[in-house]
Amino acid sequence: MSKSDSTIRDIARTLGISKSTVSRALNNHYDVSQETARKVKELALKMDYQPNVLARQLKLQRTNTLGVIIPETINRFFAKAVGGIQEVANSAGYNVMICQSNETLTLEQNNLQTLMSSKVDGLLVSVSRQTDRSDHFQYAINKDIPLVFFDRILEELAVPQVYSDNFDISFQGTEHLIQQGCKRIAFVAGPLHLFNSRNRLNGYLEALKANNIPVLESLIVQANYQAGHVQQYTRHLFDAGEAPDGIFAINDISALEMMHILKMRGLQIPRDVAVLGFNNEVICDFVEPTLSSIEHPAFDMGVAATRILLKQISSKEITQQKELIKSRLVIRESSRRY
Repeated sequence: MSKSDSTIRDIARTLGISKSTVSRALNNHYDVSQETARKVKELALKMDYQPNVLARQLKLQRTNTLGVIIPETINRFFAKAVGGIQEVANSAGYNVMICQSNETLTLEQNNLQTLMSSKVDGLLVSVSRQTDRSDHFQYAINKDIPLVFFDRILEELAVPQVYSDNFDISFQGTEHLIQQGCKRIAFVAGPLHLFNSRNRLNGYLEALKANNIPVLESLIVQANYQAGHVQQYTRHLFDAGEAPDGIFAINDISALEMMHILKMRGLQIPRDVAVLGFNNEVICDFVEPTLSSIEHPAFDMGVAATRILLKQISSKEITQQKELIKSRLVIRESSRRY
């Protein structure tokens, strides 16, 4: 009998509870009361309990590791989401293996193969901007690997998905610009094969419709996130005589690029053009004027996705759960006229 088994037996005997209760308490199982868990862990510490991690993993056929695929680690949104993932995973005794796709489908596919080869217990994924197919993830699902998508999801796959209210918050953001007197609102959209980009565009279009403002195709552009592309579009807008009085950008970097061009042309923000970004990056408070933006609940999204994944791993049942996380509009100087 191993020292660990002996110690679990001793803890159970001392506290007058079963060995299974002691084991569940030491593994942070949800059905053990906080008081019981506290007593078990305090006594385990006094008895110098040392769990046989390898034996437990072999018995459960688990590695106690979660695999994460995100587009970029330097992106503040995904960095915060990973923070939420790690907080929940570490509290439950799991390690986290993080891969980044660098916004490419090929590297995303390689990331998935790497994590599967590493025998991770489950996957948390936000797809790249190039991802317009799902067969590589369907392969993982067919191998019974628990999978949860967050933020950038693939809605055609029957697995849990956690995402923000992109339609509603885009509607609110557009209405805010309209309330500030904007009638010609330019919209910088992301790749429209992505679920969140489509919903943001649809929210913008619905807000225009609700306020009887005509949709002008010339004011809508699909950005590729490359440096200079948004600046080129901004110059084209004003050179073509189609100057907007409001701009809603897909992210804060795009919004800042457009603000730079507006300033170079002598336009006043927000008097001449009101500007609204997305993601609420730290820099929003340190530019002139300060940038209005959408606060994306990245940390909460990471927490929610990980909790769902751990429940899926524990129950070994694949669900189609969808969880919506609310975003909020942060109004600053760049869009506030009144």
